Amino acid sequence: MAIVWVLIGLVLIAVELHHLAFYAMFGALGAIAAAAVAVAAPSAVVVQILVCVGVAVLGLKALRPFVSQAFAHKGPGVRIGGVHGGLIGARGVTVDEVGRDANGHVKLLGEKWLAVAFDLEPIPPSTAVIVTKVAGTTLTVRAAEEYWELT
Repeated sequence: MAIVWVLIGLVLIAVELHHLAFYAMFGALGAIAAAAVAVAAPSAVVVQILVCVGVAVLGLKALRPFVSQAFAHKGPGVRIGGVHGGLIGARGVTVDEVGRDANGHVKLLGEKWLAVAFDLEPIPPSTAVIVTKVAGTTLTVRAAEEYWELT
């Protein structure tokens, strides 16, 4: 049974490496702890399960907030929170002319987005813009007053 727990732990580590949400990591720690119990008491499957769940829950409650905070984005660079609401205030640059129709595009965070102008005046290509609204996958933008370096 110890090998099964180790395999479960390895699968959960692989899941964690793919998502980095810091949930599967504590499940993996619980599985490894259960593997240690399985080596000492191979027939105590109920105890193994309880140890696995206990270690995972304890890790999630006691350690996950600290681990998440340690990996939080710090320092310079772009950080966008949320899904769409976090895009408001983000800065991009026009790819082509952006007017009141939905034919213009803005490059934002390395991706090309459909965009419309906030004002009635069209925004020329290669103009720095700020997102003022998001509707579906279309950004409403206005020209930025100051120059800034795109990273």
